[in-house]
Amino acid sequence: MTFRHTRRVFLSAATMMAAALAATACGSPQDTASGGGDAAPVKVGLVYSQSGPLASYGKQYIEGFKAGLDFATKGTGKVGDRTIELTEADDAGDPAKAVSAAKDLIGKGAKIIAGSTASGVALQVAPIAAQNKVLFISGPAATDAVTGANKYTFRSGRQSWQDVVTAKSFIGDAAGKKVVVFAQDGAFGDANETAVKAVIGGAGATVSSVRAPASATEFTPFASQIKAAKPDLLFVAWAGTTAGAMWQTLDQQGVLATTTVVTGLDIRASWPTFGAAGSKISFLSHYFDGASDTEAAKAAKAKIAGGTLDLFHPDGFAAAQMVVRAVQEGGDDVEKMVTALEGWEFEGVKGTMKIRAEDHALLQPMYQAKLTGSGTAFTATAQKTLTGDESAPPVAQMKG
Repeated sequence: MTFRHTRRVFLSAATMMAAALAATACGSPQDTASGGGDAAPVKVGLVYSQSGPLASYGKQYIEGFKAGLDFATKGTGKVGDRTIELTEADDAGDPAKAVSAAKDLIGKGAKIIAGSTASGVALQVAPIAAQNKVLFISGPAATDAVTGANKYTFRSGRQSWQDVVTAKSFIGDAAGKKVVVFAQDGAFGDANETAVKAVIGGAGATVSSVRAPASATEFTPFASQIKAAKPDLLFVAWAGTTAGAMWQTLDQQGVLATTTVVTGLDIRASWPTFGAAGSKISFLSHYFDGASDTEAAKAAKAKIAGGTLDLFHPDGFAAAQMVVRAVQEGGDDVEKMVTALEGWEFEGVKGTMKIRAEDHALLQPMYQAKLTGSGTAFTATAQKTLTGDESAPPVAQMKG
């Protein structure tokens, strides 16, 4: 694992308070950073994927975090008179590496751990936070199980339930509707099928599935099965290098013309994969550039290279806002940090965000999106924005 350190110098408490008020909008926290004139640094550990299969997600996360820290502290990088000291660790998407890094950072005095690009990582780091009574703010990891994991665990991104609720919004009232999940065999496909059955099936739809081996390269038989089922909604969950051939086959076999086809909109680099099928698909989206026009979004665009936001920039940005809120209100007292975050409402890149006190779900806008363009030049536009309440998952029982 690799580590980087960032040292930030502080101004006066009065300057910090002005920054906090400007940055948190709805929260308006008071300047209660502990220690008065104590200049001891606030140690924050960022454990995320700098390498490995989700490195591109991790890159967006850390860019968003640094932009969010700049925004939340009004360019000072400070909370009161205390330095925020960041230590970055690469987990490479490996839960064992993440746990080792988190323990090492906690042993060196970190009261806050953030990151977790991968769901498997988040589920292993969350118990470490509870055991050591430190604050854990999970990042892009979408697994629903992070919500309610324990009182010390929060999330700065969305969860799978919010994705599937957004997919459901394309067919309105689900009662009596037929839904087919098209996915690869394996854990990824299982998780998506389970989520669709819980969310859309739970709302009255009949849910079935067409599953393909992960090694499949010929998709005509699966397209025929889907057409024969005559679904009102086809939910596609696909990953890997065969995606382009899969979408081309669904298009050529007329599936995209005969039903509403919904899938998640991934990072911008993946958009050309859809090819000519892209304009015929309905996308559920966590975020894409232009989906919002908030002050936080403008600030993020100004800080991020190229000025174009992507899928996981908001997750890093929100994490930094949460870190600043926790330190402003809690100082070094983690119990006070937890209390400060529970029920907090703030304006993030996506708009109004609220941390639900009961289980720490992050209620946030979600989007219906469309792609236009061809080749490598695609543009996403929002068709509808679901509010945080409209996409809210059911309350989970807090486990610890």
